[in-house]
Amino acid sequence: MKFCQYTKPISTSLSPNTEKDDIDLALKLIFQPWQWKHYENTSLSVELEEEFKKYLGVKYAFSFNSGRSAFWAILEALKIAKGDEILLQAFTCNAAVNPILERGAEAIFVDIDDTLNLDPNDFRKKITSRSKAVMVQHNFGWPAKIEEISKIAKDYNLFLIEDCAHSLGAKFKGKFCGTFGDATFFSFGRDKIISSIFGGMAVTNNEKLAEKIKGFQEKIDCPSNFWIFQQLLHPILVNYLVIPAYGLGANLGRILLGLSHKLSILSKAVYKEEKRGKIPKYFPKRLPNALSVLALNQFKKLERLNKHRREIANFYRKELKNTGFTLPLDKAEDGRIPTFMRYPILLDFDTNEILKKARRRKIYLDDGWRKSPIVPPDTNLEKMKYKLGSCRRAERVAETILNLPTHINISKKDAQKIVDFLKNYGN
Repeated sequence: MKFCQYTKPISTSLSPNTEKDDIDLALKLIFQPWQWKHYENTSLSVELEEEFKKYLGVKYAFSFNSGRSAFWAILEALKIAKGDEILLQAFTCNAAVNPILERGAEAIFVDIDDTLNLDPNDFRKKITSRSKAVMVQHNFGWPAKIEEISKIAKDYNLFLIEDCAHSLGAKFKGKFCGTFGDATFFSFGRDKIISSIFGGMAVTNNEKLAEKIKGFQEKIDCPSNFWIFQQLLHPILVNYLVIPAYGLGANLGRILLGLSHKLSILSKAVYKEEKRGKIPKYFPKRLPNALSVLALNQFKKLERLNKHRREIANFYRKELKNTGFTLPLDKAEDGRIPTFMRYPILLDFDTNEILKKARRRKIYLDDGWRKSPIVPPDTNLEKMKYKLGSCRRAERVAETILNLPTHINISKKDAQKIVDFLKNYGN
């Protein structure tokens, strides 16, 4: 008699990028604590910075323990102060908003266009005499209208910051996203293009900005050994315990993951304080050597990872075209080479209900990028200084979006299961 039946779960965000070599590397590092914080000139964080400079063709790169720490360093270098305005798109993560608020500056939210990126027209309308910078997101790895946005920024003497958390490897007209602005930050979060569970990079070609970012990097500390241990444990525990638990049942998986967070065995991707407009003590910090090892291992696989994402995204596009779903990224690429960190679709029915039915089939599609113009959905919009109704398209998209996984652990067979489920549900 079978009391439970195991089915391999399909998931968007449960440590999706990790392969066996990544897990083995994390397991090895767990037992080498003397390597966790190594910070001489030969440290692997320096090697990672050099690899980034060569890959992107930029002059300067500085590693941090997260994308928000890298963004913080950029704001410090730009001398963003109380009362200054930073324009950024709605339908973003609170981790992109909090560093602005922490400096006493104001986040001015700009509506999105039909590719889910910052709308140049609304951007121009919201510039004031206090505007100092604009941040361009390249949402889900689709390059934004960077030429138009860059021209407007120059017309109004604004700094241009690129948020490439979703777009490492994406290009526009042969040029990498992240090389158009005055400064750029990348994220190596657990569900990003490459993953070291936490990690980030700030890059620039501006010598003066580079000096200031470097100075900021040198004066901050490395994270604690316990925090580093949490990150190293994440790919091991999630792949060998949490994901199999979800394969047995959604409730079992949620309970196990919830306990791991509650007991601080694993860290959360977004901390509770961040949802309330605060930055926790874990940021800003340097990138520890142990996480540099994980990031370097993933960086070596970057082209293969992105090629796979594009293939899966193209499969979704072909299979879901001419169905009842709206495909916002089913567009002529016009010189763009996207990374497709996710493949978004828009629905005309309740996303809560479809996610619930998908879970019954061991398909876990809720990645937290939904239900709010600033995600995760339980983010306090008042604390973010966001006014409902100010970005109507972003709010409408948040209510209707469903993001399909494209990561390396999604096979064509998995993608077919997702497509079959969606088509059957839609009918």
